[in-house]
Amino acid sequence: MAQNYFDLKGKVALVAGASRGIGQAIAIALGEHGAHVVALSRGEGGCAETIKSICESGGSAEGIACHIGRMDDIDKVYKQVDENHGKLDILVNNAAANPYYGHILDTDIVSFEKTIDVNLRGYFFMCLEGAKRMKSNGRGSIVNVASVNGVTPGDKQAIYSITKAGIINMTKAFAKECGEFGIRVNSLVPGLTRTQFAQALHDDEEFMSYHLPRTPLGRAGVPDEMVSAVLYLTSDSSSYTTGSSIVVDGGYLA
Repeated sequence: MAQNYFDLKGKVALVAGASRGIGQAIAIALGEHGAHVVALSRGEGGCAETIKSICESGGSAEGIACHIGRMDDIDKVYKQVDENHGKLDILVNNAAANPYYGHILDTDIVSFEKTIDVNLRGYFFMCLEGAKRMKSNGRGSIVNVASVNGVTPGDKQAIYSITKAGIINMTKAFAKECGEFGIRVNSLVPGLTRTQFAQALHDDEEFMSYHLPRTPLGRAGVPDEMVSAVLYLTSDSSSYTTGSSIVVDGGYLA
């Protein structure tokens, strides 16, 4: 019988930002491949559609309301994971904030702080608490969803781009210091993807007329096209992969 390289049976996976877009596609795929998925979204019931899809395909899932920009919410999530499961095998950080779209010189402090709180502080402490649980297991996989903007800043997206660059470096820092515990930490680097989160970009004709001609495949991606990379990174198929960034961008960075 052929080996199932993406077998996640018996794994507990925590997915932040799982209510829609890339995070929803990832959560559903993890559930379809055998993981029990703990799906996070900011509002109560925000992941109902995600959970329904996983359960209808024969998987298991639960939802927790969590704003990763709030430390109390992060603590609450991990306490619930400890009580319900006693372990964590997989963490996918996908929740993100990008409240400001405009010239860097017009950036306001509220937008700056909100973006930093979610995209950097939130990711950091989600990784920290997740890695503590994985250390007890002697193994685990963390995937941080970054962006091509973390490699080359997006126009009118300065603070978001800066935080995404931080996520790529943060991933390497955790990988370096947690490898001794059997914990692998990698990042997914998506290009322009058709999601509700990125709707402002798709609605900006000037942006699209610049971006698409510079993308060799000539189009934006869709959430399902991000899934296989994450299945690789969260499964034993990537047992010797850590500190890496997998770029899925239609060739934009090329």
